[in-house]
Amino acid sequence: MAFLLGVDTGGTYTDAVLLQDNDTVLATAKSLTTRNNLADGIAAAVDAVLKQSNVDASEIAMASLSTTLATNALVEGQGGRVALVFIGFDKTNLKQQGLEDTLNGDPAILIAGGHNHAGTEITPLDLNEFEVALNKIADGVSGFAVVSQFATRNPAHELSIREFIRQKTGKPVTCSHELSSKLGGPKRAVTAILNARLIGMIDHLISATENMLHARGIDAPLMVVRGDGALISAAMARAHPIETILSGPAASLVGARWLTDVQNAMVSDIGGTTTDVAILRDGRPLIDPDGARVGQFRTMVEAVATRTSGLGGDSEVRLSKSGLTADIILGPKRVLPISRFANDWPELAHSSLDIWLASGRVGEFDGRFVIPILRNDLSTAGLSDKESVILKRIGNEARNYSDCILARTDIMATERLVSRGLIEIAAITPSDACHVLGTLDTWDKIAAEKALKLFGLQRVNSGLALCKNSYKMAQMIVDQLTEQTAETLLECAFIEDADDFGISPENLAKHLLMRKGMDHHRGAVALDAGLNLPVVGLGASASTYYGAVGKRLSCEVIIPEYASVANAIGAVVGQISMRKSGTVSSQSEGQYRVHLSNGPVDFTDQTEALDTLENALRKEAYQAALEAGSEDIHVSATRNIQGYSLENKSVFVEAEITAVATGRPRLVG
Repeated sequence: MAFLLGVDTGGTYTDAVLLQDNDTVLATAKSLTTRNNLADGIAAAVDAVLKQSNVDASEIAMASLSTTLATNALVEGQGGRVALVFIGFDKTNLKQQGLEDTLNGDPAILIAGGHNHAGTEITPLDLNEFEVALNKIADGVSGFAVVSQFATRNPAHELSIREFIRQKTGKPVTCSHELSSKLGGPKRAVTAILNARLIGMIDHLISATENMLHARGIDAPLMVVRGDGALISAAMARAHPIETILSGPAASLVGARWLTDVQNAMVSDIGGTTTDVAILRDGRPLIDPDGARVGQFRTMVEAVATRTSGLGGDSEVRLSKSGLTADIILGPKRVLPISRFANDWPELAHSSLDIWLASGRVGEFDGRFVIPILRNDLSTAGLSDKESVILKRIGNEARNYSDCILARTDIMATERLVSRGLIEIAAITPSDACHVLGTLDTWDKIAAEKALKLFGLQRVNSGLALCKNSYKMAQMIVDQLTEQTAETLLECAFIEDADDFGISPENLAKHLLMRKGMDHHRGAVALDAGLNLPVVGLGASASTYYGAVGKRLSCEVIIPEYASVANAIGAVVGQISMRKSGTVSSQSEGQYRVHLSNGPVDFTDQTEALDTLENALRKEAYQAALEAGSEDIHVSATRNIQGYSLENKSVFVEAEITAVATGRPRLVG
């Protein structure tokens, strides 16, 4: 008999589940995610399942963690300030693949070097030149992303720079060739930057979880869910946190499959910050061949084909005025619900809301509050003078947003502090609307009613108030969540059917004919539209919202038992799977270059070259699976050989070999 502990840490809730022998749910629990100290929220959920099950902590044979923190951070633009070291590229390359937007003002050091497509050095590194540039920015960043031209064909320059940075600064360094074996320097740079930016956040989460487990006598090794649903060791997740993006969605797919045994369906997981939608085909999650995409970022990380949108129970509610009307828009930013804020800061919340309501008019910043995130591991390095002044102005107490903004230029500086994870904003959310409607009763309903009444008093361009009734205002917000959820599901479906239409999935999901079809238009033309797959709704609020979503899309909605903790279940029932890929190229007839992880090696025999690479990759995959904590490891390999025929002669061009090692996590006890 083995007891398995699964934990999922999301932006709003932390879930825990205890399974027996991988087939029976013994206990489940939810607690609020505590951003100031993640261990508190994790401990509350774990203690609850141990108490419910009467299982002794020492009997836990495996612990596994899934998280949406990395995904949420990318959607919200959060993470540490990092530096890009770009070797062998020029400034024009910074404008490719969204690289400049990804940097978002973080420094970049461009130096000569790099290799060509054959792995031959173009220009030697000038470490003296690099040291001068490094000294100027090292104190103001939390880590480094190192990307060299054709590093996947020869990583020598990335490895040299990494060693140099570590010796000089001791700070974490991400090398692009360790994250992807594919070509495409700018896209690898995007992936490396995001990885470097997430290291501190994921390290904090894993450390908090490990310390909490050890304090309770749980000595089982900690596993982490990767973006493709497989498990990796905590050490691997620390080094490559980018691989945990879409960890939550991947775990939810594994959990949905385990809970429902459904073969073909759309799985939609609504959390506090995001809604993640993916498709199961023949019981397997679809993998994105172009790399994981989260928000505006396209990475080279192999992950489930998920459409992640900044839409959840804690999405910011905004008003967009156009003509004589106004539209409610949700997200993509996450804020703390007013109802929850009032639980922690009741006097400030209610006194401020009462004053704003009594004034009879709504100021630009009314209904918004600022909360400092007080955590020792958060770095203030690299803040501008204005950002530092505002952070000092906020201090250690929650405040009205208007008290922190003394000039228009303070707004952008405040947003930057939010993106760095140093402060949090409280404002109206769908969770507040649900408190008013009576479908949620977790926090302060009265504060939510006051806040929605205040929001509804805003004047639209006709001069009239948006909505003076807080109940009707709440219903408008929930209706908008239904509409945006339907759009997200449709967009994911149209991506699946991409070959059948000549219009982008985004435009198709919002197309007037689709809207008329979902409204079942009847005139001279009859229009009906919806989804042709069932929707598995997951997340704590799925049962609250997804009935209306199913009606809107004319499809079946399945809300399984334990839907609210599906991610935690998915975290503990997965397998370890490690993949290693490499290339054999040909520079001339009879010459074969094998691109190994430590550099290229040349052969004159094609079979010998291919066998050498496959054997190396098999060993690397096996070792990676072993280090990830796997047992009973099975390794397979595939070869993709490209060539052409010339005068009845086969000409070799290139071959890609992939080795995959799979196994179950080792259990203790």
